Amino acid sequence: MTATIFEIKRFAVHDGDGIRTTVFFKGCPLRCVWCHNPEGLTASPQTAYYKHKCIGCCECRRSDFSVENCLGEARVLYGREMSVDELLPILLEDKDFYETSGGGVTLSGGECLMQAEFCAELLKLLKEKGINTAVDTCGFVTKKALDLVLPYADTFLYDIKSYDEDVHIRCTGVSNKPILENMSYLNSLGKNIEIRIPYVPDYNDNQIEKIARFLAPLQSITKVRVLPYHNYAATKYASLDLPNTLPERIPTNQEIQKAAKIIKKFTNFAIIY
Repeated sequence: MTATIFEIKRFAVHDGDGIRTTVFFKGCPLRCVWCHNPEGLTASPQTAYYKHKCIGCCECRRSDFSVENCLGEARVLYGREMSVDELLPILLEDKDFYETSGGGVTLSGGECLMQAEFCAELLKLLKEKGINTAVDTCGFVTKKALDLVLPYADTFLYDIKSYDEDVHIRCTGVSNKPILENMSYLNSLGKNIEIRIPYVPDYNDNQIEKIARFLAPLQSITKVRVLPYHNYAATKYASLDLPNTLPERIPTNQEIQKAAKIIKKFTNFAIIY
């Protein structure tokens, strides 16, 4: 069994508790206008070209050229097939850091649960090694996919981008009904859940109170993280020859603090921003 992976990020500190290694899977069912990982949207590998890094060596014109031989690292391959046996030893390299920091391994994307069978097998082996595990998901997945990983996931990092369906469709291209239903499903099972709310001015800034009211009665939420939108990914869109959909305006500190206060008003969860 293999999966398409586009990045393995070691020493991650924002993808769950403690020091973690985050595995980014390719493929996503959403098309968020603010996506900061456009290299994770499609399921197949892609070659990006960062023009500003090109040193003019012309190696790429050779018939036997491979991306790994780009001297200026102007060409980057996003996505390669990896087996569980190939990936597991890499993730175990930092086991000592996981144990001392209360960290572990997080599966992310894209949407990792588009490759749910692989995720379940990998998570199972990690649990057998005593590693804390987290699944970062947009929630637009089948219950079957959730059920596959439920026995082996210690925490779900769960995105809530909007409460109103029309706003969610405008921002992501899909309905949020399955997302809210899956959120309630995980809560009913008593799974540890960290909610992640991307805050994007002029897109979902009017959704914060509605999201907070939806979350308020849920018992399994451990914390809520407000993620300020940023536009750092602009060069990625250019390198992949994709239309740049990133909004121009980024939130102010005052806007993020206001959002956190609104959530706190309606819930008793720990708020991180």
